[in-house]
Amino acid sequence: MTSLGVRTGRAFLNHLLKTLALLLAVSVIAFALVSASPVDPVQQYVLGVGGVSPEQRLELEEYWGVNDPPVQRYLAWLGALLHGDFGQSLLYRRPVLEVIGERFANSLALMLCAWLFSGLIGFALGCAMGMSRDRLADRVIKKTCYILSSVPTFWLALVFLLIFAVWLGWFPLGFSTPIGMRNEDVTLAQRLHHLFLPALTLSLMSFSNIALHTRQKLVDVLESEYVLFARARGEGAWSILCRHGLRNILLPALTLQFASFAELFGGSVMAENVFSYPGLGSAVAAAGLNSDVPLLLGITLFSTLFVCTGNLIANLLYGVVDPQIREGRV
Repeated sequence: MTSLGVRTGRAFLNHLLKTLALLLAVSVIAFALVSASPVDPVQQYVLGVGGVSPEQRLELEEYWGVNDPPVQRYLAWLGALLHGDFGQSLLYRRPVLEVIGERFANSLALMLCAWLFSGLIGFALGCAMGMSRDRLADRVIKKTCYILSSVPTFWLALVFLLIFAVWLGWFPLGFSTPIGMRNEDVTLAQRLHHLFLPALTLSLMSFSNIALHTRQKLVDVLESEYVLFARARGEGAWSILCRHGLRNILLPALTLQFASFAELFGGSVMAENVFSYPGLGSAVAAAGLNSDVPLLLGITLFSTLFVCTGNLIANLLYGVVDPQIREGRV
């Protein structure tokens, strides 16, 4: 095995151990917060089913361990998790993993489209601002980025919904598929038609940081001595950007892009609720409002794992982008 393979294996193992420790910490904090809250899963189940006798309620309390100490309930829940049992969703009356798997497919499509849009748009606008610094285009784009970064996600989603769905009628009001159609009959074009507006909303909410950071990094590069020397040799602006700018600003932009996973997931909660998009975001909001404790805890752990996976992919791509990292010199 080469030294590069050994370093990659060690980095992967180190990241895996950190992820496991983080998941354990998140599980403790999430369970403690739910236990300290006024949420009562037994009462929620009784309200949802109805007609529960006092004897059945006592059996439910025994099943949920309501009268057990919090530490004992946590250990029992953690033991079930280690065996792959995340419990039953009180809201959907189905296993939690089944609900997460179904909703995650929709959320992944939404977040992946928004993530790609935000990265490409943010990086391109950052390069445009850096190359035209202090000019009209730079000032206009920079102010637009500041405005979009301060606008709440749900407000922008409502504005887009009002303009493009209600007034213009270009896009549907919500959902991931047309109403009344079976999933197997829905075409890819119809799914993309329903996906475009919420994905655009999410991308516009997260591209500003990448654009502004890329602009500043590119300005620093353009003010460096080796760029001044390149200009003295007669290199044009496009040649300087391609040969000297991109290789120095790509790694910071990539870092911010993968760090935006958590931001995208948080924004998807608002966007999915506004557009009635059936993803994890709408599921976690429904779980919180309806006291669905098993689903709420399951999505919390799954979202943590999702963000950690994004960070792992970023760490592996750093070596591809920067040869110094790949060779272990930094």
